[in-house]
Amino acid sequence: MIQSIAHALFNSHSYPEYRKLVTDLLREGKSTGNEQSEELTNYSNLNETRMNRLDKTMKISDEYSSKLKSLNNEFIWLVISEGWCGDAAQLLPIFDKMSQAAEGKIDLRIVFRDENLELMDHFLTNKGRAIPKLIVINKETSGALAHWGPRPKGATDLILNYKKEHGVLDETIKTELQLWYLHDKGNTIQAEIMDMMQDLDREIVENE
Repeated sequence: MIQSIAHALFNSHSYPEYRKLVTDLLREGKSTGNEQSEELTNYSNLNETRMNRLDKTMKISDEYSSKLKSLNNEFIWLVISEGWCGDAAQLLPIFDKMSQAAEGKIDLRIVFRDENLELMDHFLTNKGRAIPKLIVINKETSGALAHWGPRPKGATDLILNYKKEHGVLDETIKTELQLWYLHDKGNTIQAEIMDMMQDLDREIVENE
């Protein structure tokens, strides 16, 4: 796993670089990833609009900004994503804002799933390559400390309950999921990630 993380980091992108790569492909009528289809390109276009909106409107609370700045250690957030992924479009702008609020304590790097399948297969969700996946790395040791994803608990529960009732995940639940993100305003994800980061930071300090 250490080798796959090192390889991914070497080929990773900053958030602005990731956004530009996705945008440039859309100008060519393409989506990211190995599979190309009109459906995936349409999803990517929708996500482009969502991310542009979130980049402008998403705010990190003063409480979380203060906690992020107060981290004792430095971390790398390595995110596995693709431009067509609806959850990634909702979450990456928040990861970016949180990393900025940390003022040097967190370095956000992003890689494409289909270009990093070896890494992806170390962080499966129910045996599936679900994205986005956030891997928290100790910057000093380069070791993976934890991972999170592909979505916050409330959104996960929504998907699980719908699948239990209907047996499939269709366009209806995709719309409901996007509405959940819209109403949540990034509050759940900020809380979950902040709790995880404080626990990890505390563990490092205690083990020194």
